[in-house]
Formats: sequence, structure tokens, C-alpha cells
Amino acid sequence: MTLLQHEITDFKVQAFQNGEFKEVTKDDVLGHWSVFFFYPADFTFVCPTELEDLANKYDEFKKIGCEIYSVSCDTHFVHKAWHDASEKIAKIQYPMLADPTALLARDLDTYNEADGMAERGDFIVNPEGKVVAYEVTSSNVGRNADELLRRVQASQFVDEHGDQVCPANWTPGEETIEPSLDLVGQL
Repeated sequence: MTLLQHEITDFKVQAFQNGEFKEVTKDDVLGHWSVFFFYPADFTFVCPTELEDLANKYDEFKKIGCEIYSVSCDTHFVHKAWHDASEKIAKIQYPMLADPTALLARDLDTYNEADGMAERGDFIVNPEGKVVAYEVTSSNVGRNADELLRRVQASQFVDEHGDQVCPANWTPGEETIEPSLDLVGQL
């Protein structure tokens, strides 16, 4: 079953962001582009490298109107402890969502029942709260923030220009394709 066009569930979770606890709800997600970036657990090995990579690109995501929400099944208290203990995690300015009941992880089908943790999944969500792109990878393989940013930019472009598509490796400013009968068999 695909999660494309799946509307995220109504939710209310605790988060840690910029030294404070706060509540994040579905209403906070609506009206702008979002990335839900699931990872297995705080205080692990691959996760801090990914979250630091996202922290280093956070300003670029914000410039295109996209909020990052990192999500694990840890509590917001554990997020704070990790933020205080790790130089890599201390760089994070985006909300770190706590999903200890796995409500979000189950909704986006990343929850691993046997381990009690989320798999590595990233979900690009449009301003209407619907998934327009996603990827789930093995828990021992880290992801790339540059590629995720490119996928958000491409998703935004095709959302705005519904008559065009983005070819492989497309980046903003490059040529797109306008599908037509004349192009069948020509590419």
C-alpha cells in the first residue's frame, strides 16, 4: 500500500526545540511544507550523523518554506538530555518530536513492532498535510540532507507547475519536462 497522498493523522505531541519543551499538533504542520524525519533512537550511532546533516542544512529548508520535524519514539525529556550531551545534536534548531506511543510512526508505517522503534523514514508533506514523497531505508544506512532538500524543491516545483515534471537529478533553475504526445519515445 502506498502512502502517497496519505493525509497525516490528527496528532498532538511534545517536542524539544531551542532549549524549550513545546506542543506540536497537526494544525502546526498545515499551511507550509514539512519533512517528518523518523530515526530509530536517541543516543545511537547513525542517527546523530543524519540529524547533524539536517541541522547544517536547516536554513536552506527554512528559506524554501519547509519545516523539519525529526521524530523518534523517545520522549521529549530524552531529546533534551541528548541535546545537552552531544555536540552534534546541540546544533539542532528544528523541533525534535517525541512519539513514545508511536502514533506518528504507526500512521506513516515506520514503526517496527519487534524493536519498539521507528525505521529511518523521511516524508515530504505538502501544506494540506498530505504525503507527496517518502523514502524508508534500512536502520544501518544514513540519509543525505542535500538529496532530501532537492526532493522537497522538486515536489514544490511540480506542485506549483502541474504541467511539468522534474527529470533525474533536477535542481532549481534547470530545465523541466512538459509531458506531451510528441515526447513519447524521444527521451
